[in-house]
Amino acid sequence: MSDVAALAPFRTRSFRFQWPADLCTASAMEMETLILGWYVLVESGSVTLLTIFGALQFVGTLLSPLIGVIGDRLGASKVLCAMRFCYAIFAGAILFLATTKQLSPIAVLVIAALAGLIRPTDIGLRSALVGATVPASHLVAAMGISRTTMDSAKIGGALLGTGFMALFGMAPAYLVITVIYLAGALLTLFTDGKPIAGPALADAGMAAPKPSPWLDLKEGMAYIWRTPRMLASMSVAALVNLTAYPLTLGLMPYIARNVFHLDQQGLGQLVASFSFGALIGSIAISVLGPYLRPARTMVIACAIWFVFLLGFALSSDVRLAMGLLLCAGVMQSLSMLTLTVILLRTSDQRFRSRIMGVRMLAIYPLPLGLLIAGALIPRIGYQETAISMVICGLLLTLALAITWRRDIVPSDAPGNRI
Repeated sequence: MSDVAALAPFRTRSFRFQWPADLCTASAMEMETLILGWYVLVESGSVTLLTIFGALQFVGTLLSPLIGVIGDRLGASKVLCAMRFCYAIFAGAILFLATTKQLSPIAVLVIAALAGLIRPTDIGLRSALVGATVPASHLVAAMGISRTTMDSAKIGGALLGTGFMALFGMAPAYLVITVIYLAGALLTLFTDGKPIAGPALADAGMAAPKPSPWLDLKEGMAYIWRTPRMLASMSVAALVNLTAYPLTLGLMPYIARNVFHLDQQGLGQLVASFSFGALIGSIAISVLGPYLRPARTMVIACAIWFVFLLGFALSSDVRLAMGLLLCAGVMQSLSMLTLTVILLRTSDQRFRSRIMGVRMLAIYPLPLGLLIAGALIPRIGYQETAISMVICGLLLTLALAITWRRDIVPSDAPGNRI
């Protein structure tokens, strides 16, 4: 394994445990999101309630920078482990309600809101943990491999989760989800993301007192604001969450049921198509990463992603839609992975968890996009809403590329250095 460059990150002991831990957690999350989204849509019959459910899962994005500060202080692995045990507790609550026949859409929304306080930070902290434990020379390959956990989980979770619930019901499905969450939390215990030690006091021979978390957060945000490549990357993340991800995340149960007239298994196949494309993109990054210019790739792939989503919004044939979703997934992975590489590879290591915490703030437009879509679809229709969102995203991407062209286009720009 050590002779294969793309698998070099597995030489690091922490990464060997983190990869299956992330895979378990992402699998359980994907199963949970699709199962509960379908449940809310079928039980309530309301696309507005579906989009509220999707938005609540990201309500904690405002807390992500502060959790990132805690990760810098205590260690990303400790914070990540505690979060993952919480996921298991929330899944256990759904399991209890389903078993006792007390589950309702309102109960799902309440638990989704509680879980949504911490779930958005998981992706950022797992990336920060990779950056803290894997040598810089292996970081691009590590990010590609790490991303395969999410993409593989989306494929497996989409196909197995919806199919399992259709065959056996909510309670057995949630028993499986709870067990998978616990497995992910236990594996995270064996990772090793230590906080960076503070400077020693010259006279006292003891650790220097740490500033307040708010000052840490302010320092991290100021670092991003004065670094153009960081600001450009955060802007890309924000615009795709506002205009692209609502179509392939929160709205997918509605699209499957009301646009293509599919059942739960059809929903799983739609989601798996996008995720399979993302998996292809992740593998491509892990193999071809050293030959790519991250900033250029981020913006170009983002623009092509919107083009494929436009085709998806216009399509009426489900097979064509799946093919376009697969292509969109490839571009999504190329864009978002190179974005993460820019944030981790070209930043001061003292700020990594904070930067990834602030990166999660860029997810906040996702619930806004979902709520906007939920309000527009009953009024102007799904296709009109989807086309409007995608065109806005494409125009914003072009505007961003023009605004930060000096930090994105030149091959010697910091964001294009590997």
